[in-house]
Parts: sequence; structure tokens; C-alpha cells
Amino acid sequence: MKIIIAGAGEVGFHLAKLLSYESQDITLIDTDKESLSYADNHLDIRVLKGDATSVSVLQDANVENSDLVIGVTSSETTNLTLCLLAKQLGSKKTIARISNTEFVDNKELIKFEQLGIDELISPEELAATEIQLLLNQSAFNDTYEFEEGLLTMVGVFLPKTAPFVGKMVKEAANIFPELHFMPIALQRMGTQYTVIPRGDTIFKEGDQLYFITSAEGVDELYKLIGMKKKEIKNVMILGGSKVGCKTAHYLCNKRFNVKLFEKNKDKAFDIADTLPNALVINGDGRNVELLEEESIESMDAFISVTGNSETNIMSCLVAKSKGIKKTIALVENMDYFQLSQSIGIDTLINKKLLAANNIFRYIRRGEVLALTRLINLNAEILEFEVKPTSLVNGEIIKELDFPRDAIIGGVIRDGKGIIALGDFQILQGDKVVVCCLPKAISKIEKLFL
Repeated sequence: MKIIIAGAGEVGFHLAKLLSYESQDITLIDTDKESLSYADNHLDIRVLKGDATSVSVLQDANVENSDLVIGVTSSETTNLTLCLLAKQLGSKKTIARISNTEFVDNKELIKFEQLGIDELISPEELAATEIQLLLNQSAFNDTYEFEEGLLTMVGVFLPKTAPFVGKMVKEAANIFPELHFMPIALQRMGTQYTVIPRGDTIFKEGDQLYFITSAEGVDELYKLIGMKKKEIKNVMILGGSKVGCKTAHYLCNKRFNVKLFEKNKDKAFDIADTLPNALVINGDGRNVELLEEESIESMDAFISVTGNSETNIMSCLVAKSKGIKKTIALVENMDYFQLSQSIGIDTLINKKLLAANNIFRYIRRGEVLALTRLINLNAEILEFEVKPTSLVNGEIIKELDFPRDAIIGGVIRDGKGIIALGDFQILQGDKVVVCCLPKAISKIEKLFL
């Protein structure tokens, strides 16, 4: 595929990095010489200095023969204008990164496709959605829903109290004969290696373990990992950012008790007007005395989404020291992800990484319906729809020539999530969730073409 990316910031660079691994034809456009120079030295791509909304620059990038144009600059206007121009100049598909979440909420009303913009990606919207899912599955540190929860991916660090620590996968499966979940990936504590579990894989304390589960399997998983589902009702949010306000709005609608800190007085009053069911406090949430005055110890969850990563991390550590069950910090630096467990924060989220991963699924071949990359793990989870021409159509799973570095986690059929074992037959119209390492992706895609 020929792909043009406008914006060499963290989202654009991360996207270009992911795509360059797959030998895609990438052109990266930016006005900042330093950012382009860094990308040029570290990635096997073409870089082009200039304004992405310049017709001559786009023609120089060969936009008329491009399969995909992605606008991920820091300017929403630039991204929208770029997509409009690119489509007029002959690009097959366009994606724009936006900050105004109203555009996403009103996609059906405005008909962006008719303007030449095929997809809108809002990092703030994605981050708020991620936080909501994490609060719904409180014991887990990573989560992703397929087909509105018919199948769910959850991640958890195995505590030593988990009853199957030291047991093989096939032994753990015997604890629940009617399986409603499937282990799909793990990373050993202290290593950077991702393992696709097999029957003889042994679970160890401290493993970062990922499961695919159906709706009824979630409660089983809580029992299996030796944890209780923690009811979350009282939530404290630090930072009246777009992510903070979006999250607070959702939680208030779900009848959570929400306290939101915003240190800017005018902004705090504006937020209070838009969130009448939340308690908005004008104050610096880094002030431990103020947090104690507002009964931080009575909170079930603490979410820090200010514009400063270090502030978010430190405030979550303070919350943990006060006995808060669930802490979530928004971070800008992707290198911080590997610190989350070692420093004691439940989950770190990065809205730019979420945006890049969300965009990434449009590059995939086959009928990819959804895609997510596992935090800290070198693995992807993809959802494919089985077509009449797909090689997997009509095949029994155990008879498939399936790569060792991939595993089928579950199948969605007729509106029901199914944990599919070896004897399961895949049929046309099934939606199949697959976890795989990068080297197996091309082979998996061919099975679903």
C-alpha cells in the first residue's frame, strides 16, 4: 500500500514505525525539519518537508496514486483540509485526527464521507472510552470489547494467590469444564518476550496475562485469578481536560459519584455548568491536604488526566498510598508503559498510542473489523469476518494450517460470543478474534482474504 502520513509527532511517528515494519510504501510530511530528520534516520520511509495542505506538496508525495492519506498533525483544521484535498486529488481513503469530539458524536448528521473524509479519529474520545471499560472491569489492567462486549479481551497481572499459578494451561482449563475464556498471550515478569500460550505453557506469578472471554466468562475469570470484582461507585478525576470531562460526563450518566479537580478557576466554573451532577472543585489536585479534605480515602477509583504525565503518575501514587482500589494515569511518553506495574499504578493509557492503533486497522488486509495492540506486549488482536473465499471457511480449527505464533481466541456467530476450541468449525459470516505476533500477521491475513 502507498500511504501518506501528515504529522511527524508521536502519533505519526508511531504509525510510520508500525507500518515500516511491514514494508509499506510510507511518505511522512511535516513542516518541522528536526522531527522529519529523526524519522528519516530511524525508519525506512520517505520524508517530505512542507505544508500538508499544499497541493504542490501533496502532488510531490504522489497523492493521486495513494491508497490512504492520514492526517495526524496537532491541527484539527489541517487534518480535515488535508483529507478533503487528498480525496479530490485521487487518494482512495482518508483518515483525519480530530480533537473536537462533537464531530465523532455527529458523524451521521454531518456526512463527512461526502466531504472526502472517510474516518475520524479522536484520541480524547478513545482515551475516555478506554477509561470507561477499565472501570467496568475493575480487577483488570487492560480491556477491549469486540462487537459491544459479545467477546472481551482483558489483561491482568497474576497474583501469587491465583489458584492456577504453577499449573499448565490444560490443567487450569479443568477447573472450569464449561470454558468461557481462553488465554491468548502472556509476558513473563522481567522479560520483553511475548508468548502465545499452548496447553503445556505454565502460568507463573507476576505474568501479564491476556484472556478472551465471553460475557458469562468474566465472573469465572475473577474466580480463576483469585480476585474479587470491586464495585466502583465513587470516582475522583484530576484534570478538567477533554478526556477528564468526557469521562466525567459518561460516569455521571451511569450514576457514579464524581469529584473533578480543575485548578483553573474560569475553566472549573465552565465545567461545573456542563456537569451539574458532578462535584467540580477549583483547586490543585496535587495538594495532598486538599485531596484528604475531599475524602480521597473514600474513593473507589482515581483517574489523573492532566496535561502533565509526571503529575498524573505522582498523583496516582498518592492515591494508591491512600488505599484507592483502582488508579489510572494518562501519560504522553510511551516509554512509561513498562513502569506501570513496577511503580504500583494499575493502568497507564496513552491517547496517541490508542489513536495510532485505531488507525492501524484500516491498513490491514482481509476483512479486519477491529484491532488492538496489547500494552507492553509485541502482539496484536484482530477481528476478521469470514468470507465465502476465506481459506478458513468450513474448516475445523485443529485442522487449520495455523501459525504457532497465533491463536484463535473466540468466534462471534448469530449475535453470540463463543470460546472456540479445536473441534469448532468456522463458517462463512463468523467473526473470528485472533491474537498473533507480528511475524504471523501476513499468514493470518491470507487465511481470511
